Formats: sequence, C-alpha cells, structure tokens
Amino acid sequence: MSEGHSPLAQFEIKRLIPYDINGIDVSFTNSSLFMLIAVAAITLFLTVSMRGRAMVPGRMQSIAELSYEFIANMLKENVGSEGRKYFPFIFSVFMFVLFCNLIGMIPYAFTVTSHIVVTFGLALIVFVTVTLVGIFRHGFKFLGFFIPKDVPFVLLVLLVPIEIISYFVRPISLSVRLFANMLAGHTLMKVFGSFVIALSWWGGWLPLTFITALTGLEFLVAFLQAYVFAILSCLYLNDAIHLHH
Repeated sequence: MSEGHSPLAQFEIKRLIPYDINGIDVSFTNSSLFMLIAVAAITLFLTVSMRGRAMVPGRMQSIAELSYEFIANMLKENVGSEGRKYFPFIFSVFMFVLFCNLIGMIPYAFTVTSHIVVTFGLALIVFVTVTLVGIFRHGFKFLGFFIPKDVPFVLLVLLVPIEIISYFVRPISLSVRLFANMLAGHTLMKVFGSFVIALSWWGGWLPLTFITALTGLEFLVAFLQAYVFAILSCLYLNDAIHLHH
C-alpha cells in the first residue's frame, strides 16, 4: 500500500507556514489550523445560538442550553456546589474535545485528537490546574492525599509511592484513552474505505454497509470521549477540593 493510501497517512502533520525560532520548530501546521477552526466553530455556535435568547428556544439555542446544563449537572453531581466556579474551565475542555472530534469526522478534515501530543497537552492542562487548585486550597495538607487513611505505618512505605505514581500517571491515562480511541476509529474507517474501492461495485457493498454503521458509531464515540475526558476532569477536581481517594 502506497504512503498516500496508507490508513495512517490521514494523521500526518504538514507544515502550512514553516517557521523556526533558534532551531525550535514552531511552524503553523494542519493540526494548528484545525484547532483554530474548532475554537472558531465553538465561538460561532455559542454566539449565534444565544444571540436571540428567545423564550421559546430554537434548535441551536436548545442545543447550547442543553450543553450548559449537561456540564453544570456533571459538575454538581461529581464535585458539588463548590465546583460551580470551575464551570468555564470544564465546559471549555468538553466543547474543545467534542468539536475537535466532530470536525475530524468531516471528509478530508484533520483529526486533532488523534495525536498524543495534543491530547497529552490537554490532559497536562487539566492535571496542572487541578493540582494547583488542591495546593492553593489546602496548602501542605494537600500532601495528605497521598497517605491512605487507617492504614498501618508499615504499609505506608509501600502504598505512598503507589499513590504518588498513580497520581502522576493521570495525564498519561487521560490522554492515551482519547488518542487511542480516535486513532483506532479513523484508521478502521480508512481501511474499510479502501476495501470499498478495491472490491468495486460487485463486492464493495459489504464494506460500504459496515463503514456506514461504523461512521454512526464514531459520532457516538466522538461524544463519549469528550464526555469521559470531562467527567474524569471533574473527578480529579473533586479529589483536589475534597482530598478524596
């Protein structure tokens, strides 16, 4: 299979505006472009949908209000009333991941969340933000998060390092989950798309049927992965605020 027809060719980073600063590549790439498109699409969607604020909301306003309510309820259920102040952060994370996932479903578009560097960057932002919330809120007491309660001192020697490692692994697990699901789904769609072309009209209907069903599934996965990313961010925030294990 040639490089251009490889299922992985769709994930290739391409320089649109090459630029280096002291040997560091800071080029504007197709990934950068589609992240800007996602931000612009979110801004346009929320601005247009809430411009009228009709008593009887239209379709777009209803979707926007449901999005607000969805994240607000998520924070309330997983963090409590104290999580209300962090609504803009969680809402922004959810919408960005969701729109990047959905835009990646458009033919010939670039799937930003299929790259580990992007998902890890997002996860690192969540990790650092949550850690700072815990430190500023509890001070040195935040270190107590790594010490399990009602555990014999002898076991603490073993459990404390495990708690510390599991805490710092959070951004890795959070980023890999999103990256792996988006990468696998789009790769599979590309593979079955090549089968449709290779088998032509007499045998291509079977992979075409499968890819149609897979496309519907990928739209569901796009939402579910944004939901999982947001709800795990809420759970981490809850740990930082209430020092729950």
